[in-house]
Amino acid sequence: MKIIILGAGQVGSSLAHHLSNEANDITVVDHNTTLLHNLQEHLDLRTVAGHAAHPHILLKAGAEDADMLVAVTNSDETNMIACQLAHTLFHTPTKIARVREVDYLNHKEIFGKEGLAVDVHISPEQLVTHHIQRLIDYPDALQVLDFADGKVQLVAVRAFYGGPLVGHALRDIEKYLPDVETRIAALFRRRKPIIPEGNTIIEVDDEVFFIAATQHIRKVMGVLRELDRPCHRVMIAGGGNIGTRLASALENRYHVKLIEHNARRAEEISEILHKTIVLQGDAADEDLLREENIDETDIFCAVTNDDQVNILSAMLAKRMRARKVMALINRPAYVDLVESSNIDIAISPQQATIGTLLAHVRRGDVVVVHSLRRGAAEAIEAIAHGDEKSSKVVGKKIEQIKLPPGTTIGSIVRGEKVIMAHHDTVIEADDHVILFLVDKKRITAVERLFQVGITFL
Repeated sequence: MKIIILGAGQVGSSLAHHLSNEANDITVVDHNTTLLHNLQEHLDLRTVAGHAAHPHILLKAGAEDADMLVAVTNSDETNMIACQLAHTLFHTPTKIARVREVDYLNHKEIFGKEGLAVDVHISPEQLVTHHIQRLIDYPDALQVLDFADGKVQLVAVRAFYGGPLVGHALRDIEKYLPDVETRIAALFRRRKPIIPEGNTIIEVDDEVFFIAATQHIRKVMGVLRELDRPCHRVMIAGGGNIGTRLASALENRYHVKLIEHNARRAEEISEILHKTIVLQGDAADEDLLREENIDETDIFCAVTNDDQVNILSAMLAKRMRARKVMALINRPAYVDLVESSNIDIAISPQQATIGTLLAHVRRGDVVVVHSLRRGAAEAIEAIAHGDEKSSKVVGKKIEQIKLPPGTTIGSIVRGEKVIMAHHDTVIEADDHVILFLVDKKRITAVERLFQVGITFL
């Protein structure tokens, strides 16, 4: 597939890294030649220096025969205009734009049939907010991922000493959950993947990915670790787009406090939010945190625009006995550093955003993609089409499907019914199949499985 990526920032670079090793023809456009040079040093791709919304630059990037244009510059206007130009001048089949401004997103007609030629618009702030909200709703989880319109969730938890299943084989999970169907999709032990088998023993500190119908998630978590008490008090550091969106999403269900350094912005936020207590001050101010009872806070979430502020304030909150702390980290190089500290969860906006982009790049009818473990693994939802003659999966038992090494089928959603995958489960046409890939490099082989005949859907 020939793909043009406009913008070599964090999101554009992350997408280029994901796609360049998958037999795609990638061209990245940016006015910053230093960023382009860094990409070209490490990846097999073309670069074009210039303004992303200028017709001659798009032409130089190969828009005449591109299959897809992904506009993820820092300017909403540039992204939207570039998509329109690609449609009008070059008839590019698929055009994706990153749009951050809430005012644009609130007017759906902008992207409707009579609006701009943007096939898909994504909002990183919305995606990150949803990601954090899920982690707050499930405070014992490392990741919570939705599939099949929320009917199924894939959840990662760390197995703690004292958890009922720790020290037992995976097959024993049926003894603890006789009325609940679940499937362990993957295990990571000391950062290395372990393909789950019935006799695999769960050890302390294993990172366990399990899949279950959404209504059963908490029960399954309970057999892997002792669940903490429910969350009530949330403190947010940073009143930017993400912080304000997050407070708005949480304030009707939690007691929320938000700390914003800028006085004018704090006043604006206090008028937007209804139940949130807005505080003007420094999130790394020990006296302020003490006055606001940080030791009674269930979740402290630092989402300012400054990685260092997020890291320092989260570490301080943890030292002052906040129950769980999260920090938004934009620089990938900081993630390992943060995860080896006492910060519970490092949130990467790139990882939260990249899955939405990949869902539109993947061949076959792949409707959901979640990038895991900083891009090394993937969880996908693919729809099976065709019949026994034209499809490699329809009409076959799971044990008959030649899955790539390290790939497991976790569950199938058939209409409103959630089916946990077993060796003798037969896949039918229109099933939503949820797969876990320990090695993301195997994605091309998985895509081929969901081809119909000799063409991609």
